[in-house]
Amino acid sequence: MWQRFCLVLALLFLLLGSAHATELTGQVLWVYDGDTLMIENIGKVRLLGIDTPEYKASTRDRFYTEKLHIEAKALRKISRQAKNYNIRNIKGTRVRLEFDKIQEDKYDRLLAYVYLPNGDMLNLALLENGLATVFRRYDFKYKKDFLKAEKKAQKKGLGLWEK
Repeated sequence: MWQRFCLVLALLFLLLGSAHATELTGQVLWVYDGDTLMIENIGKVRLLGIDTPEYKASTRDRFYTEKLHIEAKALRKISRQAKNYNIRNIKGTRVRLEFDKIQEDKYDRLLAYVYLPNGDMLNLALLENGLATVFRRYDFKYKKDFLKAEKKAQKKGLGLWEK
């Protein structure tokens, strides 16, 4: 009987531990750019499934200019807008992180979907406002939704898609 109780208790701790490991919360302490944040007691977090332009010219510009036909000048402008969007909307705010299959990138940043207190997903909001593009190289849980949001922003001519 005692062994059964210990086994049930151990399983309960494992289940609670794994639930906690897939979802974390913390306050946004710093906004590095449009897709990277510093979150209290968690560290550097990269927004999963999206990409925002860099504040200065980078090798990623080639994707934007050749594949999406967006001028380099527009990339710098959107880079600033995406960072400012995050500063206005989430800096100092307590957010919830949701993880997917891959939880870390090659730069040791956590990869996450970031949720605002009202339940909105920051990753999706950046796409809807034309401030980010979908990261197409890998599959992830919300890829279809992200592609739809990107296309909608493109049709509306928002942000990166402004004519």
